[in-house]
Amino acid sequence: MQYWNHKVCLKTPLLLLIFASGFSGVRAAEPPAPPTDFRAEDVPGDAGTAIDLFWTLSPDDKPDLKPRKVLRYVISRKAVDVENAKFENIGEPTYRVNTFRDSNCEPDTPYLYRIEAVGQESMTSPPAVIKEPIVATLQWFNLQRSWFAVFVVLICGSVIFFIRLARSGKKLKVRKIAGLEAINDAVGRATEMGRSCLFVPGIQDINDIQTVAGITILAQVAETTADYRAQLEVPTSRSLVMTTARDTVEAAYLSAGRPDEYNEDDIYYITDEQFGYVASVTGKMVRDKPAACFYMGAFYAESLILAETGNSVGAIQIAGTAMPTQLPFFVAACDFTLIGEEFFAASAYLSGEPQQLGSLKGQDFGKLVGGLLLVAGCLIMTVSSIQSRGVPPDNEEPTYLQSASNYIIQNILGKGGFKS
Repeated sequence: MQYWNHKVCLKTPLLLLIFASGFSGVRAAEPPAPPTDFRAEDVPGDAGTAIDLFWTLSPDDKPDLKPRKVLRYVISRKAVDVENAKFENIGEPTYRVNTFRDSNCEPDTPYLYRIEAVGQESMTSPPAVIKEPIVATLQWFNLQRSWFAVFVVLICGSVIFFIRLARSGKKLKVRKIAGLEAINDAVGRATEMGRSCLFVPGIQDINDIQTVAGITILAQVAETTADYRAQLEVPTSRSLVMTTARDTVEAAYLSAGRPDEYNEDDIYYITDEQFGYVASVTGKMVRDKPAACFYMGAFYAESLILAETGNSVGAIQIAGTAMPTQLPFFVAACDFTLIGEEFFAASAYLSGEPQQLGSLKGQDFGKLVGGLLLVAGCLIMTVSSIQSRGVPPDNEEPTYLQSASNYIIQNILGKGGFKS
């Protein structure tokens, strides 16, 4: 019995060794390898508050490795000029990501950055630290937007040039707008028939740019009605629009030399409610049958109701708005329609002031340049894509058009600036 127990005691360590060797393939979790080539660069063209970080992925950050050995990266920083400063966590980009932007930097403050790869069971790799501190500096000019600056200078310069040209007495040619040319005929017809003229300045308040443009046209209509001694009625849906319209019409009558014929009761407020206002205006149109109706401003669903009612009473109708959804109704039911930019150009067209005419011509020149550049860019991109039929091989030099298309994408439309 003692002999057997002695043998069992001798064999026990051997059995344990054999048992452990059967599971020699199972190892404890190991931390991932650290990323390499960790570097930092100041973000160009900013206010000195951002630094870009770049690194080469950890050798263990492989897409085909299951389970993943790298789950994320932990980026820390510390201010070098602060005594006893410690690394603080500023971001944790996920696996397969090798860039990070620190957007909370203090200008002219040197920072040290550290990065660690985090794996299973929150095991971290040895840290990788940038070699030298990096400073975020303020740049006065963002050269990545240099092409945008070129276009701004070109358009603003053209506006100033045409304004000076108009002030010097040079007559600037402006295309005739049929709707504005018809104002005299419409008011003259109302005078001959002994009926009134109706002006509707839209349903928006005075802070809407379309309402302002409509009030500008109202000044010309009021001056014409004063010359022809026709009655002008302006129903409004906003109290501030009523006040502005009264001042505008009074100034127009004064300019025409007939201030005694101005009646402020012809410019009145109805209601802010959309269809309540429309019901009142259309009811007055049916009762009084105005000979000329002007719709100038911002309109919505009421546009067709107003235009159809005016058409049913036989009035000459001139409309103008920048609302794309309402333009078809005005075009279908009115005699003349100011479409989009024609509506906003009316003030320069009617007043003939050098500042407004010069601004109008300068903007038109900018649009012309933009259109030409757009057409040229489309042609270059189309021809270059036909030539390349894909990416050219590394040993083949890109053609001139391919280089031009790359410059358009990366420098003009992108953030490359003037650099090639």
